[in-house]
Amino acid sequence: MTDAALREGIAHVARTHLGFEGELTDATPLVEALRLDSVRLLTLVAELENHFAVMLEDGDEADIACVGDLVAVLRKRMGAGPADPAEGTPPG
Repeated sequence: MTDAALREGIAHVARTHLGFEGELTDATPLVEALRLDSVRLLTLVAELENHFAVMLEDGDEADIACVGDLVAVLRKRMGAGPADPAEGTPPG
């Protein structure tokens, strides 16, 4: 799954379950943009797990500040490598 598809899935969940109406980019700060309190955060996590058929783990949230961080964690939990094959290519 591409990063763009992951971002669109996150946006879909945010619109459907949190009433979010804006645009999400990799730099969008999640807490501020989605007005996340403890209940809204639990809703986001549960709905992302359902949407992407993944299980987020305790500690994942420590690495997530913005949408790009969430994309990376979802990609990791889905067992995928870098979305762009060039990202996984060593310099040379």
